[in-house]
Amino acid sequence: MKKFLLLIVISTASFTQAQQEIKLDIFDALALRTVEISYEKYIDETSSFGLSVLFNFETGSTDFKYNEKRALTPFFRHYFTYENNWNVFGEGFFSLNFGENEYQWINGPNTYEDYTDGALGVAGGMKYISDGGFTIDFYVGVGRNLFNSNSPAVVPRAGLNVGWRF
Repeated sequence: MKKFLLLIVISTASFTQAQQEIKLDIFDALALRTVEISYEKYIDETSSFGLSVLFNFETGSTDFKYNEKRALTPFFRHYFTYENNWNVFGEGFFSLNFGENEYQWINGPNTYEDYTDGALGVAGGMKYISDGGFTIDFYVGVGRNLFNSNSPAVVPRAGLNVGWRF
């Protein structure tokens, strides 16, 4: 029993000592009426994993918008630099996305069809980490939907996040 209790204490202590971040994509929030919130947990100084959740509030009549209404995107990041305030990273992700595809007809009204799909993709970017814990990161990437024929083939992954490391 003592060994089990010691294992729980060590596991809890290592989890609470790990660096974590919570972030908001300000570009999406200000320009596209879309909210994307991300959580990132560091495994060590060169790698992390996280989860992004996207909610799209744009209407169908908007000139530019994401096809996805909602997306749940787990990701893994590898940091190629980690000794400075500015760090370069590469990312692999899987996006479970839900959206609406628009079909335009020549002599009739446009129709919309809902879809659910999963995309596998890669991204790259840079992150600034202040000494006080404030973070800014930007990234760009692309994924490909794999399972549904009526979903868009390409899923973009881009953002300008501000957040806090704790």
